[in-house]
Formats: sequence, C-alpha cells, structure tokens
Amino acid sequence: MSSKLNIFLLATLMFIGNAAQVSADGIRIGAFNDLSGATADAGKDYAMGIVEAVRYLNDEGGINGKQIELFQYDYGYRSTEVHAKYKHLKRLGVVAVLGWHIVDTQALSDLVAKDKIPYLTAFYSARLTNPAKSPYNLYAATDDSSNARAVLTAWFDEKWPLKADYGSRRPRVQFVYMLASPNLSAPVKAIKDQAELFGFSIGPDQDISIFATDVRRQIKAMHGFKPDVVYHGNTALSVAATLKGALDADLSADHIVNNWAFDENLMRLAGKAAEGVMGASGCAFYDIDASLMEEIRMYGVKYHPGVSAAKRSVRTIQAWANVLALREALMRADAAGDVTGETLMKKGFETFDGVDIGLGATPLTYTATDHRASGEVNIYQVENQKFALMTRIDLKGRWPAKWAQEWAGW
Repeated sequence: MSSKLNIFLLATLMFIGNAAQVSADGIRIGAFNDLSGATADAGKDYAMGIVEAVRYLNDEGGINGKQIELFQYDYGYRSTEVHAKYKHLKRLGVVAVLGWHIVDTQALSDLVAKDKIPYLTAFYSARLTNPAKSPYNLYAATDDSSNARAVLTAWFDEKWPLKADYGSRRPRVQFVYMLASPNLSAPVKAIKDQAELFGFSIGPDQDISIFATDVRRQIKAMHGFKPDVVYHGNTALSVAATLKGALDADLSADHIVNNWAFDENLMRLAGKAAEGVMGASGCAFYDIDASLMEEIRMYGVKYHPGVSAAKRSVRTIQAWANVLALREALMRADAAGDVTGETLMKKGFETFDGVDIGLGATPLTYTATDHRASGEVNIYQVENQKFALMTRIDLKGRWPAKWAQEWAGW
C-alpha cells in the first residue's frame, strides 16, 4: 500500500498527512524535535529519521491499514515552548508522542502520565524506566546506566586481560564529566558500582565542562593516577578535546564513551584520537549493515536528498527505533480494539517480550513494572574510523538478581 502524503510547515509545526481533511481512519502521532536550538546538531538528524520512518510505515500499510498522521514540532529546545505545544497536540487527539531529549521529556513526564499518553524519547535516562514513577515514558534503546555498566564490563572482559601486568594488580579507572550536570553524572553512579563489583581502583573524578576545549590541567591530573581506562560522560565536543589531549600527552589509557558522545560526530572532531574508543549503542550506526538499514538509507536519499549519507548519523537510526517500536505497540493495541491511552501502553508496549525491530537492536521487552528495554547491550569500537560491533554484554543473564532487584531505575 502506498502512502499519499504532503508536508506542510505551519509556523513551527510540521504535519505529515492530508492537511485539507484528516481521515477518520488515521492515527495521530505528535513529535517534539529540536531543529533550531541548542541540540539541533543532533536533533535535525533525529527529526529527519522520524519523518522517514513514518513515511516508511505508511508505505508498508500503516497500522492494520490505518495511516499515521504525524504532527511534528520544532520547539527549539526551549522549555517555555513545550507546554503550549503539548496542549495543542492534545487538542489534535494524538495517541502518542515521539519526544526528543531532556527538556521536553522532563517537562512533560508528569503530564503524559496523567493524560495516559505514551511518550517515546531519545533521553535514555534510567530514571525513566521505573513505571512506578514514569509510567508513560519509554524508549526503544538500552538505558544510559546499563550502557555504562556494559561498556566497562566489555573492557574488563576484552581489554584488561591484554595488559602486561594483568593479574598482578587491580585495574584503574577514572571518570571525566561535567560534575555539575545531574544528567551527565547520573550514569556515573551505575558505572562506579560496576567498577566496585570488578574490584577496580577508582581515581578522582575530573571535572570538565561540556564546552571545554583546553583540558591540559585535567590530563595532567590523570597522569598522576595512571588510569587503565577512562570513562567520558560529556557530549562530543569536550570528549573529542579530551581524547586529543590524552593522545598528545601520551596518556596510556583506553577510553570508553557515553552514548550521547559516541557517534559519527565524535570521529569527525577527534580524528585519529578516536581510534580504539569503545561505547554502547542501542542500534546499528548509519553505515553498518543490519536489518532494515538498506531501507533507511533509501528513504534518506528519497526524502532528504540534499543531506549526504556522510552527514547522517546514528541519531537517524535511534529515531527509526522508536517509531518501529511504536508501530508494533499500535498494531497490538489496534488488534485489542483501542489504540489510545492505557490500552496502547498495557495491551501494546507492556506485552513486548523479546520483540525484534531490526536495526541491529537487541530484542525489546517491557513489563508493567520495568521499562528497561533490554538486559543485553551491544558494544562497539572505533576501528579505522568506522564503528565495528565488538561484543554483546548480557547484564540480565550474567547478574539476574542484581538486574531484577538492585539496578532498576538508576
């Protein structure tokens, strides 16, 4: 079935569907994106991915024959814009919202819970995985805390045994991030817990602003501790500066990077200093072959021909992941007789048990008590300026009691 869609840009609202008359058989979805604000560098790619994924879904027949009608807002990453635009989406009757990141997700978490509107975000905070606190927030990706635990585990399994003095001492780890940021520091609690589990010696945290380009003082301090591995919790700009500073100063440490710096932009900024860097990703990268990746690249060329594949990133794939998970939930809810509100969550998402959405993602599972998408985490490494799948860490299988009882929600 081929979709017949038009795109209208009305102030800051983009609508995909028939603007003259919305079909009674359509399913309305809202989206918040940043095309003009502080996170637009990544936000634009994510927004393009949403548009392309919805077009693909409609081309494939929509939701049991019903077309998706997407109302997409550029809110400029401004909290003052979020509430008014959310009220507009409610008036339009959207059944779910595809959110963007910290500002919109945190601003609306209580409201979507009250209104029972599922909100899929690219803000992978572990705090959002506890349905007792955030019952209508979720995402089709592994959370930041699980990612941090898994990437340190992969280093311990794969890299630590290769060190010359392996077995004769404890491995040393150090953490570099903007200490004043609660969102950047949140996964650090989890990865430090993992480091203690493995018996690491933990060095003093290094405070680096996300805007930093001169990190010589912090690199000098790390030289004093001599870490075997350094965890980077900031965004790409300062992570790249730190990687280059470490290389220039001959800091003989491996580097692991959080999800929101571990992307194609990091390689462009860091150059050869990114070689060997490890990180977790909930999906494949743009140039990696995986299920549906050929379709993703085809839709990118078709609907955004002015943006070359070299300028696209994993943010596109993350957007597709949320859209594909939403399609599966809508299909299930529609089969149960109602695609709105509580039915979409309870008869849709929370019935997932190992759902494969493709994209190189680990199978998705959500329950009424746990919105962590998966206990398995894919770990990648930069090899010759490309991302290569290194291993998959099964946190849930390896530590089932800790996964179930200790690690949820933080």
